[in-house]
Amino acid sequence: MEEKVEWKVRKVNLGSAIIISAVCAVVGVVIGANWNSWFGGMAPYLGLGTGHNSNVDWSSLDEVYNKLASTYNGEVVVDEVVEGAKKGLVDSLGDKYTVYMDAEEAAEFDDDLHGNVGSGIGVEMGLRDGYVRVLRTLPDNPARKAGILAGDILYKVDGEEVYNLSTEEISKKVRGESGTEVTVTVVRDGEEKSFTMKRETINNVSAYVEYDGSTAIVTVTRFDNDTGTMIQGFAKEFAGKGVKKVILDLRGNGGGYVSAAKDLLSLWIDGEPILIQKSKSADDVVTSAYSGKAVLKDMKTVVLVNGSTASASEIVAGALQDYDKATVLGEATYGKGVVQELFNLSGGTKLKVTTAAWYTPEGRSINGEGITPDVEVERSYDDINAMKDPQMDKAKKL
Repeated sequence: MEEKVEWKVRKVNLGSAIIISAVCAVVGVVIGANWNSWFGGMAPYLGLGTGHNSNVDWSSLDEVYNKLASTYNGEVVVDEVVEGAKKGLVDSLGDKYTVYMDAEEAAEFDDDLHGNVGSGIGVEMGLRDGYVRVLRTLPDNPARKAGILAGDILYKVDGEEVYNLSTEEISKKVRGESGTEVTVTVVRDGEEKSFTMKRETINNVSAYVEYDGSTAIVTVTRFDNDTGTMIQGFAKEFAGKGVKKVILDLRGNGGGYVSAAKDLLSLWIDGEPILIQKSKSADDVVTSAYSGKAVLKDMKTVVLVNGSTASASEIVAGALQDYDKATVLGEATYGKGVVQELFNLSGGTKLKVTTAAWYTPEGRSINGEGITPDVEVERSYDDINAMKDPQMDKAKKL
């Protein structure tokens, strides 16, 4: 018999996480008599100790170290201390998009970006209403076959409570070797439900096309290196298939490479600006579509978006909306209007840094606000689980 539990919508308290990060920063920075040499090696990668930061006084950190070195009762692992220092320094900026990744995290980031998710159960998850929930289950994968539904709260993995962990941390626990079993416990309508599944290799392409009569439905799940090329290949088929309308589905697309977004937009926009980057430390940078590739510039187009449409996918939706190349339909997008630059550091580590804010061609900033659809249509978790899609239905009728 399943246990009835009381679950309320809650807000995630990031205070404790920030405090822990700060403590890691202090301990990491100050432990070890060779702090100066460590910092000297790290500084070029963190933007510290060079240029306008060269006169920063780090003596207060030495003071804390001296106290810790003479009183701390425990083992100090130097490599872990250095990694903690790097993370703490970056976390101190208070920017959730600027992140330091150790070698393991960097490798996982690359795998996620390129769809190399390995073996798992085939769910997409994200933070909603204070909990990590299932956003959708992938077709022909273990989670959907077992009965896990969109909207389920991830509660336990193999009996271990995970509801207070991040999306990334839960994903790590769900993944594993193909053929091994994992038990995932979710909370649905206040009740715990457990599902035991065998992990399988997940096939996770970044884009695919389906046809409904003379309508081409192009779904883009992320903007990978080859996404633009794939969609350009789809577009070449349209004339031969008698396509008169395109539905571009960007729901759940969290972004990726801006270059891939440029490749896609160049099918609709011919050589015009698609993105404006503004930074405190540099002149504005205007990114324009390629010229001579806009084979879909006169094609009737509908773009589907929702609250998980973010970053590069918002660049696409915003530009098509500004140039009246498409009708944007669905729900307000996530609102990530900042640009990150990815730096490969020593030892396989990476630093993802917010370097600018981006604006649509008409100068709209969507950071924290999102893009408002031209036609607002909601799709609930109940709709998803019942295999109903009022947004797609409306898009087909426009």
